[in-house]
Amino acid sequence: MSERLSVFKTYKLYVGGKFPRSESGRVYEVTDSKGNWLANAPLSSRKDARDAVVAARKAFGGWAGATAYNRGQILYRIAEMLEGRKAQFVREVADAEGLSKSKAADQVDAAIDRWVWYAGWTDKIAQVIGGANPVAGPYFNLSSPEPTGVVVVLAPQESSFLGLVSVVAPVIATGNTAIVIASEKSPLPALSLGEVLATSDLPGGVVNVLSGRTAEIATPLAAHQDVNAIDLAGAGEIDGLAKELEIAAADNLKRVLRPQPVDDWAATPGIDRMTAFLETKTVWHPTGSLGASGSSY
Repeated sequence: MSERLSVFKTYKLYVGGKFPRSESGRVYEVTDSKGNWLANAPLSSRKDARDAVVAARKAFGGWAGATAYNRGQILYRIAEMLEGRKAQFVREVADAEGLSKSKAADQVDAAIDRWVWYAGWTDKIAQVIGGANPVAGPYFNLSSPEPTGVVVVLAPQESSFLGLVSVVAPVIATGNTAIVIASEKSPLPALSLGEVLATSDLPGGVVNVLSGRTAEIATPLAAHQDVNAIDLAGAGEIDGLAKELEIAAADNLKRVLRPQPVDDWAATPGIDRMTAFLETKTVWHPTGSLGASGSSY
């Protein structure tokens, strides 16, 4: 039998449900923890960032308008698809973070479980933070959460997969669409996640994944007028970047989630990252004329 040629994996961006190479044609070398070459990753440009915003905005109406139950089903489907490709992600996380295969497997298992956890919250979060408000007068006064819109997410630099999932899943679970800037030094698990999302019934544009220089991509996105919020999780590990992006985000009053130290990404996350990108809509509705007994409406 003749010897086969090696087939190297070509990593691409994930934008609008498609897999484009960077508009600039640029790539950069990704190495493992020992400096060994792993792959060439796309080096995203400002044009790639703008294209991702257009895709996320286009997808927002349909995703926000989907039932919470349907969003939960899709998030669970992502977990199913990841389970089937676990070996690939264990290898990529081990290479990215310099972990043993067993420790990398623990990280991947936790990431899969994280998708399931947020899938269960999609149709429950409104009951926790919404409800009826007591008011003086013949009115029903109801508050309900609504998604903020297009959210830029700077993935953690060190936790290439579990940290990534932990910041992306809560954003889309509540009906937002996301533009994810992958870890600059370890982008491969994020780019592979795009392949999973594309086969998980998630509408194109709900999640868009960019790789490259974090500061170069994040700066125009923080100032973009059609971006509604930004999670600076991965900016805290780059000197001065978080402050710069926060100032740029103020131009159109974006919601900003400042970097917060996380000791263990595997710990139960709570609901803070879901509520960070929700707006509260309050509706007043007259009850009508009350009868003598005070019980009719």
